[in-house]
Amino acid sequence: MVLKEIHARSILVKSQVFDYVVNPYIGCQHSCVYCYARFMRRFTRHKEPWGEFVDAKINAPALLRHEIDRKPPGRVWVSGVCDPYQPLESKYELTRKCLEILVEYGRPITVQTKSPLVLRDLDLLRRGDKIEVCLSVSTADERIRNLFEPGAPSIERRIEALEELHLAGIRTYAMIAPMLPGADELADQLSEKVDYVLVDRMNYHYGDWVYRKYHVEDAMGYDFFYSKGNELASAFAERGIECRVLF
Repeated sequence: MVLKEIHARSILVKSQVFDYVVNPYIGCQHSCVYCYARFMRRFTRHKEPWGEFVDAKINAPALLRHEIDRKPPGRVWVSGVCDPYQPLESKYELTRKCLEILVEYGRPITVQTKSPLVLRDLDLLRRGDKIEVCLSVSTADERIRNLFEPGAPSIERRIEALEELHLAGIRTYAMIAPMLPGADELADQLSEKVDYVLVDRMNYHYGDWVYRKYHVEDAMGYDFFYSKGNELASAFAERGIECRVLF
């Protein structure tokens, strides 16, 4: 793993998903083969493969405090092109320091991660009344998870984190995206742990080679996504959980 400490020029950036996005890191140790953020390599000088480099924006908290008064209020996504709770966050605490500022200013926040490390910041998350936390859970099959998300925490640990957050009164949701083989059992496993669920298909082609190598090509096509997406939506509806299929 190649780690660089860098100084960012801006941190509270306009987003097409929410009003703003905060990315405390460039790169991600989770090394998911399908990650859309792989395009970030074009804007860095890294020669290493995606998942083998991380730039830590060590001035992110100071920069956020400087910028937050200068921009209109809006919902802040933490974060869009990195996992804010990847393992290096345990050392740098950049995400936590940024959250402290966002909570202090009463900003609405959406945290998106694959890591149970988010539980470390439960004290901050409970202080805001416009905060929600998403854990991405693409499959219930740990073997499939290991093929597509080799550096990410286990599905079991993510679901346990959702449960703990939900029981603590935090608004939670699961992002089943991209929906991978083995997602069928997630309705049972997520029941009573989330307020709602989002389901999306594989929208990028970085991970196509994994489907071919492990002979799961049938799960790449529209028929798979359409049928499984409808099945999941029905299964969640039966459990009283809102499910939005995004394709």
